[in-house]
Amino acid sequence: MSAVPAALVAGALAGYGIAVPVGAIGAYLVALAARTSFRIGACAALGVATADGVYALVAALGGSALGRVLQPVLAPLKWVSAAVLLVMAVRGAVNAIRQFRGHQAGRPARENVPDSASRAYLGLWGVTMLNPLTVVYFAALVLGGRAAAAPPGVPDQVAFVAAAFVASASWQLVLASSGALLGRVLTGPRGRCATGLASSILIAALAIRMLA
Repeated sequence: MSAVPAALVAGALAGYGIAVPVGAIGAYLVALAARTSFRIGACAALGVATADGVYALVAALGGSALGRVLQPVLAPLKWVSAAVLLVMAVRGAVNAIRQFRGHQAGRPARENVPDSASRAYLGLWGVTMLNPLTVVYFAALVLGGRAAAAPPGVPDQVAFVAAAFVASASWQLVLASSGALLGRVLTGPRGRCATGLASSILIAALAIRMLA
């Protein structure tokens, strides 16, 4: 296999490798699309994929020296990421309960979710950039020194990064689509409250496990 196709395959594998396991960010993405719209969920999905693409670029360009630079910041990033996820979990639970009570009282409750595609994109991009799992994953690619993780030529590097982004984006869009479909099914206030609380509990559990 020539260099560019090999880099495409390596990039796709790297992108799906980090995207497919549904963790706290994936759970939040599904819940966000369920509570808003597919458009906002899709933009949030692209924000996650962009962060994965950034780290794929780091893996392609950085080499082992950059991997050593990343090592000291992994522990602080773990704490910051866990704190951000816990805040997301609490806000999601409070919002779900507030919306349900507002419906019972006959008054609309304000959704505490991104109200624009740009905010959804930037918010999920920022959270994913702080996700230590993403950092560790691509740092491992760099530190491993594999040819597939750090393609030698510029065309190979471009192919690797593009394939990683497309792979991640395709999976995140699947999650957003699932959330949007779920939102259409669970349109009642009890269903929306239940999904919001379930998502918050899952995110909180994953954040706590991250610190264990």
